Amino acid sequence: MSDSFARRLLAWYDENGRHNLPWHHDRNPYRVWVSEIMLQQTQVTTVIPYFEAFMERFPDVAALANAAVDDVLSHWSGLGYYARARNLQKAARQVVEQHGSEFPKDQEQLQALPGIGRSTAAAILAQAHQRRAAILDGNVKRVLARYHAIAGWPGKTSVLEQLWQRAEEHTPDKRIRDYTQAIMDLGATLCTRSRPGCERCPLQSACKAYARGETGLYPGSKPKKTKPEKTTWMVILEDHEGRILLERRPPSGIWGGLWSLPELDPAYGPEELPHACEQAFGFNCGEPELTSGFRHTFSHYHLHIQPARLTVHATARISDTENHQWIHRDKALTLGLPAPIRILLTSPEQAVLL
Repeated sequence: MSDSFARRLLAWYDENGRHNLPWHHDRNPYRVWVSEIMLQQTQVTTVIPYFEAFMERFPDVAALANAAVDDVLSHWSGLGYYARARNLQKAARQVVEQHGSEFPKDQEQLQALPGIGRSTAAAILAQAHQRRAAILDGNVKRVLARYHAIAGWPGKTSVLEQLWQRAEEHTPDKRIRDYTQAIMDLGATLCTRSRPGCERCPLQSACKAYARGETGLYPGSKPKKTKPEKTTWMVILEDHEGRILLERRPPSGIWGGLWSLPELDPAYGPEELPHACEQAFGFNCGEPELTSGFRHTFSHYHLHIQPARLTVHATARISDTENHQWIHRDKALTLGLPAPIRILLTSPEQAVLL
């Protein structure tokens, strides 16, 4: 192994790396793939309990492919970025139908599956099959950007190309599984976004950002845009049996495919909500009971949510359908719900903290 970068990194990993994460056991392509998707934009400590519960419920790709989408989304609820879960099941079905339940060992075929990009495909090959393949997740980008002082935001094509070039150069021919885990671990535990532990880093002596005292400049930040603000009423409609009305979100977009609360135009005043519900759903409702509103931030906008509880005295036209369900709260909590909705249905006083 001629690259001193890889040598020093592996020596550090042997002594300091994480060797006992749940997905390190029985490291087959399915388990590696699920862990990699869960770890996208999510910290290891958050992922661990989700991964363990997911593996217990969906132990192999066939179990995931054959599951009800609500079951999959329920086990993803709280992890966010729900398109990941929908793509996970789409990919599982393709693996079963097109590849006989065996994950391809070819990078291009892996990348053809929904939700699998170049780095994820490489991680599956390296971690599950010990195949030489360069990875470039967020942690790796940070390590390489600092080590080589690669300026600019990694989302920019020219910057990303430089990072991929360096990732390919440093990936060794041996101990591929350990190397890919090592460079991810270094970024997660030492070469962190803020307050990096440079004094303990095995790469410190050749790190250009450290030598210049400029670790905080690398990688470059994403150009900031002011996020727009949106507002909505979320109505908790409860009937005489204590059931609430849930509405399935469209399959794409925010909270795609999850069950949520019905929404009403924020232009309505509180006193107009009973009439608005009657217009929208055909309900005869009592006066609204308002709880504290809160703001939930998505990747590209802030949503101000004002909850209102209304007792439904009589219904005119909404019954259980594919996209609407009257359901008791305890059963509702077994469905795929966005985190703010789950909190609203269990501990509404905590919603103001979101």
